[in-house]
Amino acid sequence: MDAFVSRVLLIRHAEAGERREWRGDDRLRPLTRPGRTQARRLADALAGHHLDAVLTSGYDRCVQTVQPIAARRRLAPEPAPWLEEGADAGAALAALLDLGDVLACTHGDVVSGVLFELSDRGVDLGSSPRMQKGSTWVLEVEEGRVVSAHYVPPPPG
Repeated sequence: MDAFVSRVLLIRHAEAGERREWRGDDRLRPLTRPGRTQARRLADALAGHHLDAVLTSGYDRCVQTVQPIAARRRLAPEPAPWLEEGADAGAALAALLDLGDVLACTHGDVVSGVLFELSDRGVDLGSSPRMQKGSTWVLEVEEGRVVSAHYVPPPPG
């Protein structure tokens, strides 16, 4: 019998402008116009992937990134505090490995931390792992461990 393989689509939120130029609460920093375009195009680019759930950091830019794909799939975005900026990447990765086919939108520091964890576990990430805003890492999970990972560049904004 073949082992069950699931996929985690780990997304870094789309373009949201520069933090230093935003005057309000950073949790409320929205996507820019190019970021909103990226989010719509991301829904198209990931249309071929089965999803059981759409998880997101509660920051507005993450929620806005997943809204188009969640609406298309008729799934409600589910807030996951362990995807928020500053969260422990090891804990985020551990949680993602048990959830089946999910999309998870988070921040650069969490994506970076997850990639370091995967590299430490011997997962091939290519010669220079990338994590541009609006990009996706497709993680194939078998029996609770990532067996492969590949990078999908962000759609144009």
